[in-house]
Amino acid sequence: MKIIMLGAPGAGKGTQAKMIAAKYDIPHISTGDIFRANIKNGTELGKKAKEYMDKGLLVPDELVVDLVIDRFKEDDCKNGYVLDGFPRTIPQAEALDAALSAMGDKMDYAINVEVPDENIINRMSGRRACVGCGATYHIKYNAPKTEGKCDTCGADLILRDDDKPETVINRLNVYHEQTQPLIDYYTNKGIIAEVDGTQDMNDVFNAIVSILGE
Repeated sequence: MKIIMLGAPGAGKGTQAKMIAAKYDIPHISTGDIFRANIKNGTELGKKAKEYMDKGLLVPDELVVDLVIDRFKEDDCKNGYVLDGFPRTIPQAEALDAALSAMGDKMDYAINVEVPDENIINRMSGRRACVGCGATYHIKYNAPKTEGKCDTCGADLILRDDDKPETVINRLNVYHEQTQPLIDYYTNKGIIAEVDGTQDMNDVFNAIVSILGE
C-alpha cells in the first residue's frame, strides 16, 4: 500500500502518517525528518535546506527527489510506505510517477487532510520544540509538565523559526501556490481522498482507515 499524505503545513498529516505506518506496518517516510536530521548534523544538504526552510520556502526539487527514490529501494518498503512532505509540487509528482513506473509500480492513495489556514496559524504558533532531544509540544494541546522545559530530557523548549506566525503565513502562501495543484493532479489520477482535519486526531485517523480498509 503506497500512500501520499497531502495537506497544508500544520494540518496534522505527519501525525496521521505515523499512525497509518504503525497500523499497516509500513515505513513513514518524512522529508521533513530527513531535512531536520541533516540540519542537526550540519551536512551540506542540511545547510542548503535550512536556508530555504527558515524563510518558509520549499526545498528545491533536486535536493529531494533522489533522496526519496533511493529510500524506496530499502527492504522495509517492500509492502509499501506512507509519504509525508513529498511530493510538494507537480514536477516532483511527475518525477515520482516516472520513477515508480520505471519500477513497474504506482501510488495507491493520495489522502488530503483539509484544515483552514486560520486553524493552522493558531496550531503552529503554539508548537514548541526541544533543543536537546527534538521532542515537540503544543502550549494548548500537548503542554509540557514544566513550562518551557522538555518532559523527556529537561532541555529548553523553543518556538522554531518555521513555526513563527509570519513564517507560517508565508509557508501557507507557498503551499497554496505550489502544492495545492497536487490535489487536482491526484484527483485526475483517480486516487485522491479528502478527510476533515479539524476533527479530533483519532476521528481523522478513523476516517482514513475507512478509506484504506482494515
